[in-house]
Amino acid sequence: MKRIERISILLTVVFASGLLIFATTYESKDKLDKEKEYVSPYFPVTANFAGETTPLKISDVKERLDRELIVNINLHASTILAIKRANRAFPVIEPILKKNGIPDDFKYLAVIESGLVNAVSGAGARGVWQFMPETAKERGMEVNEIVDERYDLEKSTQAACSYFLIAKAKFGTWTLAAASYNGGMGGVNKQMDIQKESNYYDLLLTEETSRYVFRILALKEIMKNPDKFGFSLADEELYAMLPTKKIAVDTTINDLADFAKAQGINYKILKIHNPWLRDKKLENPTNKKYTIEIPLSGY
Repeated sequence: MKRIERISILLTVVFASGLLIFATTYESKDKLDKEKEYVSPYFPVTANFAGETTPLKISDVKERLDRELIVNINLHASTILAIKRANRAFPVIEPILKKNGIPDDFKYLAVIESGLVNAVSGAGARGVWQFMPETAKERGMEVNEIVDERYDLEKSTQAACSYFLIAKAKFGTWTLAAASYNGGMGGVNKQMDIQKESNYYDLLLTEETSRYVFRILALKEIMKNPDKFGFSLADEELYAMLPTKKIAVDTTINDLADFAKAQGINYKILKIHNPWLRDKKLENPTNKKYTIEIPLSGY
């Protein structure tokens, strides 16, 4: 009888232990499941602009980037066009940024400014980098009814670089330099003084400037990882950079249509490849040296 009692007690202990282990196992599994961090199918784990970390742990910072990602993911036409145009524009922009010591991420600033076309704003800003007339002249560009170098991608990119270098020296970070391209150096500096903050992500700025860097970050994320966001394009679908030859001109050209014909192209093709030529002629009384591009194929 005592032996039977001992066996019964032993079985009871074993059964109870099994229940305890079973419960503990499931409790641990539930705890681990809860501790697993949710991974978004589109939102990045980390982000940075020009190597400067974007503090995604700050609630409003995360939400602002999320907004721009959602907006641009769903702006299918403009985002696809930006990706297509980048294949033609970035090979021009990238080496100029590099030569000037400007981080490569600034090419995405050009994307949000103009969509990589020679856009014209209601305020009078023009070109891929959207320079106002006086600002362009301050940066060494010629702007008049005959020649407008804001439409010259190489020269306007160089002018943008000169701005970024000055802004970086003033503010100390590339992020604030980029923000000031939209909000102005004076405007951003004023808010820094008022709010006693020196970090873009800690500043309360105007709606447009507040969104500005986040729009750059969103386009950077999408254009670097297009497949991830549903923008799968074959190489053949991207806009090609056509081979050209460059002709130096230091005299007046009285008729650009005749000049184009002499180069084996037409007026339309000449203007497409040299949008900085704003008239039907090129007046050059000072014998300034201009460079005109003539495409070798693709027309």
